[in-house]
Amino acid sequence: HSMILTLTANPSLDRTIEVPGPVLRGQVQRAVWAGQQPGGKGVNVSRAVAAADRDTLAVLPGDIDDPVLTGLDAIGLAHRSVPTGTPLRSNITVTEPDGTTTKINEPGSPLSPQAQDELLDLVAEQAVGASWVVLAGSLPPGVDDDFYARAIKRIRQLDRPPLIAVDTSGAPLAAALMASPDLIKPNAEELAELLNAAGLLHASGLRDDSDPRDAVESLGTAELHTI
Repeated sequence: HSMILTLTANPSLDRTIEVPGPVLRGQVQRAVWAGQQPGGKGVNVSRAVAAADRDTLAVLPGDIDDPVLTGLDAIGLAHRSVPTGTPLRSNITVTEPDGTTTKINEPGSPLSPQAQDELLDLVAEQAVGASWVVLAGSLPPGVDDDFYARAIKRIRQLDRPPLIAVDTSGAPLAAALMASPDLIKPNAEELAELLNAAGLLHASGLRDDSDPRDAVESLGTAELHTI
């Protein structure tokens, strides 16, 4: 029976607020509903895996009394954490009756070099016997772009390393690619960033001032495999 381990470097308390009409800038509005749940990309992957009745473990930074961690306790999601001494961020989603959604994401609290090392140690320790490790989400302030690349290298040192998936964007994704993960899941915008960074816009016949997202349309699969 396989286990999927997730690492969320920048977890969050995801707060959702429903308003009765369009958001009015500069005005006071009463919410008709509000709720919160533990979140962050890796945490959300673990929640989905658990909902499918498969084994999963979420690894994240955070103190045991942080609302994100107590929220994971409340829903019974298996997790291990590295204490940081600082509260985790809150992300806010405001929804309007017509379906319009506005998101405000905080950058997160800085993660000290010591906490980063402890997090990598914990991931490598818990990855023993896992089938997949999913490295997901943004990096908090103070964390170098190569954090997920470092995680990949640490996990690959295990006797029987699990497969590794990366779901992030920008420079952390580009750095992780250099460590050859088994799977990446970029959306069109994230893939365009990679093409731009890799100098593949010219290979697709597009100029530097073109919208790099067009490169995703015009590059064939053969060229994409060379990334």
